[in-house]
Amino acid sequence: MRLFGPLYEKVIGWARHPHAERYLGVLSFSESSFFPIPPDVMLAPMCLAKRRYAWRFATVTTVTSLLGGIAGYVIGYYSFEAIEPWLQESHYSSAYLQGKAWFDTWGVWAVFVAGFSPIPYKIFTITAGVAALNFPGFVIASLIGRGARFFLVAGLIVVGGQRMEELIPKYVERIGWAVLAIVVAFGVFLSMWD
Repeated sequence: MRLFGPLYEKVIGWARHPHAERYLGVLSFSESSFFPIPPDVMLAPMCLAKRRYAWRFATVTTVTSLLGGIAGYVIGYYSFEAIEPWLQESHYSSAYLQGKAWFDTWGVWAVFVAGFSPIPYKIFTITAGVAALNFPGFVIASLIGRGARFFLVAGLIVVGGQRMEELIPKYVERIGWAVLAIVVAFGVFLSMWD
């Protein structure tokens, strides 16, 4: 079943759009506070489409993701009672409880790990607000974690260059299914902690 190839082609088209950088910023901000799709799905194709701007795209993604993370923190700090019923009914409930446990154990380091990993970052930003985690520490950990992730994506594409541009379309189905399998496995792993 060919699922990821057509999606990849569509995203590459969006990446060449004149307003793509703005869309990337909106996606990055949204993903850090409420939206489920990570910005990597747009960052990587944009870096492939215009490799000379890869570092700029990584910077836009990092800054807007950090701002979205701050918005998530504010949501958790001031409005958690309003979103708690939705959170308990959603599939994010176990991730929220896991995030809370990680904050109790590792504090700000949990934000760094969530910022870099495929863990739903928005859960950690909201949970950090609920826990009233040290705000400067939250900002620094988010900036380093998110920046490391997005600059790694851009760097891999810059280093891979033309070869990467040729390989991704060829293996996009395998890559897509592998990433999906990792996300599902990670979800199962988190559910075992409940």
